[in-house]
Amino acid sequence: MTRILFVCLGNICRSPMAEFIFRDLAAKAGLAQAFEVASAGTSSEEYGNPVYPPARRKLAEHGISCAGKTARQLTRADYGAYDLLIGMEAHHLAAMRRICGGDPAGKMHRLLDYTGQPADIADPWYTRDFDTAWTQIESGCRALLEHLTRDKEGI
Repeated sequence: MTRILFVCLGNICRSPMAEFIFRDLAAKAGLAQAFEVASAGTSSEEYGNPVYPPARRKLAEHGISCAGKTARQLTRADYGAYDLLIGMEAHHLAAMRRICGGDPAGKMHRLLDYTGQPADIADPWYTRDFDTAWTQIESGCRALLEHLTRDKEGI
């Protein structure tokens, strides 16, 4: 089983969208049991809050529920608990390294680094552009799933 933790700033928009999109893609590919997927934020400011309503609505538009998800903060222990820690922006990677005490095993990556168009995913909480966030996150999750199923034996 591959354990993946998606990370953004507050864990109310991008990282929960990635968590639930990836789960949905894996399930549709018949690979739900091959992955453990979660999400966290680098900040504690949204701790305990549910997924932001526009992000929740965007997931629901695609038939994906995120019911019960509440924000949590990334911890140092998460580094040992997950095989991959996937941030949405380069800024997140820096914060993730600070929180986790570095990245000696090379587990930290940006989501869009798995696509042919590596880039940061802008925070839709600020931009209000949940359509672009959906498109980028879904593309990144598809590319990540393809990468993991192509390169990992036993899946």
